[in-house]
Amino acid sequence: MIPTILLGTAKIPNDGGELKLSQRDNDFAIRLTGVHGELMSSRMYSSELALAELGCAHIQGLENTKVLVGGMGMGFTLSAALKATSPSSEVLVAELVPEIIEWNKGPLGEVAGRPLNDDRVRVYLGDVAELFMTKQASYDAILLDVDNGPEAFTHDDNSELYSIESLNAIRETLRPNGMLAVWSAWHDPRFTKKLKKAKFKVSFKTVRAHKGKGSKHTIYLAQK
Repeated sequence: MIPTILLGTAKIPNDGGELKLSQRDNDFAIRLTGVHGELMSSRMYSSELALAELGCAHIQGLENTKVLVGGMGMGFTLSAALKATSPSSEVLVAELVPEIIEWNKGPLGEVAGRPLNDDRVRVYLGDVAELFMTKQASYDAILLDVDNGPEAFTHDDNSELYSIESLNAIRETLRPNGMLAVWSAWHDPRFTKKLKKAKFKVSFKTVRAHKGKGSKHTIYLAQK
């Protein structure tokens, strides 16, 4: 039997719980203590790729674009955002838990091709919501993969990220025709209505967790 090896633990700020990074053979998983199942897995990441591919589709081939990735995870969304943008683009990744960045610099980084090594990447350690306080039109695409989506469960404060006030602030930080893409574990029609209330043009895509199979996830696409 192949053993499961615990590689590290990390506390989520504001009593959000404890994350555990483990490895079994060539597979990695991040779990949240007290929650059944895996929060993230290196075996299932197709919907994380789709978040960037769909969210950046409108800027493919354009120069000097700027993308914000909210949530480092296992690096799949960041990696896909780099592939979807030009060599002159900048991609800023915001991560609340410093250890997740360190894990991606270590052995975990290999699964997504070590996107943090790309010179176009900048890292912001802190709450992604803080970046929307400027209300300055800075980003061509904002890709949010924070917890399970609009019904966040690993960090209570994340629900504020999807409030009307926050969505209005996010809209102001997008450049003209900019896109907000939000990953969610399921579809919530209430969130679609909320995005429309914030004056976004809204659509959504249903994608599979793993290459055409597995759980169905939702990518909300909200264009300014």
